[in-house]
Amino acid sequence: MNVSDFLETHFRHFNARELVAAAHSYRDFVSDAKHGRMMVTLAGAMSTGELGISLAEMIRQGKVHAITCTAANLEEDIFNLVANGEYRIVENWRALSATDEIRLRDAGFNRVTDTCIPETVMRHIEGRLLTRWQEAAAAGTPRFPADYMFDLLDDEELVQHYQIPREHSWLAAAKDMGIPVFVPGFEDSTLGNIYTARVIEGVVPNHQAFVTGTTQMERLANWYQEQVSGGPVGFFQIGGGIAGDFPICVVPMLIQDLKQDVPFWSYFCQISDAVTSYGGYSGAVPNEKITWYKLSETAPKFMIQSDASIVAPLIFAYVLGW
Repeated sequence: MNVSDFLETHFRHFNARELVAAAHSYRDFVSDAKHGRMMVTLAGAMSTGELGISLAEMIRQGKVHAITCTAANLEEDIFNLVANGEYRIVENWRALSATDEIRLRDAGFNRVTDTCIPETVMRHIEGRLLTRWQEAAAAGTPRFPADYMFDLLDDEELVQHYQIPREHSWLAAAKDMGIPVFVPGFEDSTLGNIYTARVIEGVVPNHQAFVTGTTQMERLANWYQEQVSGGPVGFFQIGGGIAGDFPICVVPMLIQDLKQDVPFWSYFCQISDAVTSYGGYSGAVPNEKITWYKLSETAPKFMIQSDASIVAPLIFAYVLGW
């Protein structure tokens, strides 16, 4: 029994049924008959969770047409590519004491749930980016965060350091397929912190190596307008926060602020462990987005309250027909 048949047979109720319904609707949305385009957003630590194994194949097979991610997910895809074998898995992570955490810290590891990222890979990648940052800042030619990472994927010297197949990198798949990668809030990341530190030290002359967030929003607006001219555009959100809120806001910006007649997002699915609460964004039900000019009343809408590291690969497998 393949994954799709397993889900159809066993996932019949509650969040399991919602998963299958969302996956079936996604598959139909991006079918040749519908010509739908899909934005996928990545919050949390999906790259460290190695979502790239399934997400990269989704991109290669034309089931994903743009990515918006946190800067942490951007950098951690590269970290994982070149240092996966040096990561440390902590099987009893729920039982760690503060003293255990100090030992990990002092050994040069940064823990994400059960997975510890070595600081050595962060310094390795910093070393390969520093000259690029300096040159862009000095010339006053800001670039998008993903462009620097695409440069690294073009670096033949880096290939010898790969510790997993390149096919497992969703960023490499995005580069190969030519889909855009939007990264709002770059400063909220390890490399963003390092960049700031180098400016403070004077090693990098200024903050002009990166485009502003509003510049990224303008690029996203251009992308959205191009896509909706050929068919509907959907939104598949993993987690919450800026990775989801930044791109979904492009539609109300176009409609309310630019007075343009563009369609709403035409499909919506969110995987989140957040619960609906007073003032919470990550757990807000999809219908709340109707008043914000983000979703139409008739768009398929799904909210799967579960662990994205479990749910997302299953949905991707179903969409891919595995």
